[in-house]
Amino acid sequence: MMEIRQLTKAEEEVMQILWKIGEGTVKDILDGFVEKQPAYTTVATVLKVLKKKEVVDNRAVGNTYIYYPQITKEDYSSFQMKHLLNNYFGGSFKRLATFFAKDNNMDLDELEFMLKESESKNKPNN
Repeated sequence: MMEIRQLTKAEEEVMQILWKIGEGTVKDILDGFVEKQPAYTTVATVLKVLKKKEVVDNRAVGNTYIYYPQITKEDYSSFQMKHLLNNYFGGSFKRLATFFAKDNNMDLDELEFMLKESESKNKPNN
């Protein structure tokens, strides 16, 4: 598997749309923006950067390109979570859970569920 790298906010916005639609042209991606739609050239430039980073690829159809993700949303989410865990919580899931419990005013049932989920995901062969 290729190495996943941190994406900029603009790159993430484009990827969120691509993950949602599966594949599409620059115009399809532009149509996916809910708030303010960026310029066509801006999205085209971001896609070129994402292709260089090997996060998206494209294929020619006539005189246009269809873009599609090279990484899954799940793989990128996992990368982001590990990055957050290592850089801000010293690799400790319990510190992360405590932070979210305090910050989001979680009750004991929610916290217990979160901890059990993390333990089951960290067990081998599960």
